[in-house]
Amino acid sequence: MTLLAHDRYCDEIACQVGRLRDVLTSGADPAATVPTCPDWSLEDLVRHVGQALRWSGLIVRTRADEDVPVDRVPGAEGPGARGDVAALDAWLEESGEVVVAALREAGPDAHAWSWAGDHTAGFWARRMTHELVVHGADAALAAGRRFEAVAPEVAADAVDEWLQIVQFVQRVLPDGPAKELRAAGSSIHLHATDTPAELDAEWFIELPDGGVAWRRGHEKADVALRGPLTDVLLAFYRRLPLDTPGLEVLGDRKLLEFWLEKATFG
Repeated sequence: MTLLAHDRYCDEIACQVGRLRDVLTSGADPAATVPTCPDWSLEDLVRHVGQALRWSGLIVRTRADEDVPVDRVPGAEGPGARGDVAALDAWLEESGEVVVAALREAGPDAHAWSWAGDHTAGFWARRMTHELVVHGADAALAAGRRFEAVAPEVAADAVDEWLQIVQFVQRVLPDGPAKELRAAGSSIHLHATDTPAELDAEWFIELPDGGVAWRRGHEKADVALRGPLTDVLLAFYRRLPLDTPGLEVLGDRKLLEFWLEKATFG
């Protein structure tokens, strides 16, 4: 597995912030419920994203050695008045600029605390990229819009990262839902149907007793999820239903549904 270049992540963060701002300012109701995060409105979602950008930006800029409480992050609270789309948009724009500037100045190898044990600015560049991709899809759903396809190299890296997060959660939260993703002999295959062969946008995932294992490649599995890469990514993140037009589930659908139920941040 090869990570994207640090500047590529920074560029994508800026791109995805722009796409989220476009959804916010397109006439969508900021009070609309986010179907995939039903406890949130669209405004709640935007505030969550902006706060995460400013929080991670401060961690990178200060080369933090430990977690930073959100109440110590300048501007993290967002606009005071709710429902002010113009103010929310301006705050989100600035939030993106804060983290991109911090990441570009730091470079990928600079020290920066993270919850995952990878204490580098590069971790945050990658994490914020995919945070924005997934929550951008949430926002589009709340606004009743189709989420635009993500660049294939970004979407493929997001699948890799999600699989790594599930492995991490299994290790550090032994009593969390992901602990149940152990079914020796069971396997899942993800297959993007719209990418060039050199991208190798296929994944083989096993669920042995020792914890989730995965690799890139085309291998026969108990169940396969096939379709356009962005749709495969979003279905794998539970942002699209498995019956979405263009997606195919071949084989043991219940195994895939079991994975989707238990593969969470915890």
